[in-house]
Amino acid sequence: MTDAPTDPLHRYHRQMLLDHIGRTGQERLAASHAAIIGCGALGSGVADLLARAGVGTLTIIDRDVVEPTNLQRQVLFDERHLAAALPKAEAARQRIGEINSSVRVMAHVAEFSARTVEMVIGRVPSIGAPLTAPSPHAKPRADGADLPAPGVLIDGTDNFETRLLINDLAVSRRIPYVYAGVLGTRGMVLALTPWLGGPCLRCLVDRPPAPGSVATCDTAGVLGPAVAHATSLQATEAIKALLGRADLLSPDLVEFDLWTGVQRRVTAAGLRDPACACCGRGEFEYLAGRGGAASATLCGRGSVQVMPATQGLLDLSGLAARLALVAEVTRNPFLVRAVLQDERGERGDRLTLTIFRDGRVIVSGTSAAERARGLVARYIGA
Repeated sequence: MTDAPTDPLHRYHRQMLLDHIGRTGQERLAASHAAIIGCGALGSGVADLLARAGVGTLTIIDRDVVEPTNLQRQVLFDERHLAAALPKAEAARQRIGEINSSVRVMAHVAEFSARTVEMVIGRVPSIGAPLTAPSPHAKPRADGADLPAPGVLIDGTDNFETRLLINDLAVSRRIPYVYAGVLGTRGMVLALTPWLGGPCLRCLVDRPPAPGSVATCDTAGVLGPAVAHATSLQATEAIKALLGRADLLSPDLVEFDLWTGVQRRVTAAGLRDPACACCGRGEFEYLAGRGGAASATLCGRGSVQVMPATQGLLDLSGLAARLALVAEVTRNPFLVRAVLQDERGERGDRLTLTIFRDGRVIVSGTSAAERARGLVARYIGA
């Protein structure tokens, strides 16, 4: 029987054999910080890969709760998380702790919005300021106030309003942004660094598509292996960025269809728009809070998220007691779930309110935003 290795980096031995990484690169990954916005299919897959690669700090923000249909493709979650009705960010934090206990995970059960940027990204320095790594001897603060700026922003979202907010943040702070999208058996991945000459996302998509104008996973479905393919590409681009090699990021948009086996690369370098409001004129309307909405339909859920009118934390115990008069109520430290007695959705199922401590509510069983807001006003009074 041999003694266990004492080198804390030994678990990454196969990765350090790569000329692109080596021991110096692995140490840099251990001191790096990746921010993952959205922890569904894409976000959970990238988080899993980056944790196993030894990225020292992961900030994960997600607004949703683990649901049965997630388990087909969202690799960090299992039936334990489903039974406990855990928020995805918290379930991811727990699972990553089982995968690699040396990775620090800052989990935020929240909507990524102009109001929450600083909370989840940390104290991001001004453009041109050095991105400092934490001392390996410093004890991390539980509130994350000692976090370095993220070296990469990972897109795990399901809507273009949030993507354009990530884009604003990436461009304004010169943080590489790795975009991805998957629908059906097809997907695409693009690393965005407009300060190096390529386009930003807004050069390609100036405004969010009109509601109902594009297919969603509700209507088109999604193949798990297609998600896995996209996340492997995203994670690879993220590792390049965290190693300080933004110059090696792919300049191409990669598109693929796993069902037909087709993959193609579209050169994106020439797609930058000099008149772009974001990277051309430096106007960051989504970061300023002028591009958001009070409610949003959640992809694949038949649900609507309703944002609170004011900031503040809810008294979940008191709320659960009040709702128990009109609903079947369960709660955990993160949320209250109320299955309403007298409200039915489009398919005849009873409507469910999932209320988070920050005041957000997910109304499940309807895709009608107006009805969702009315139910929140009626049962919660906000």
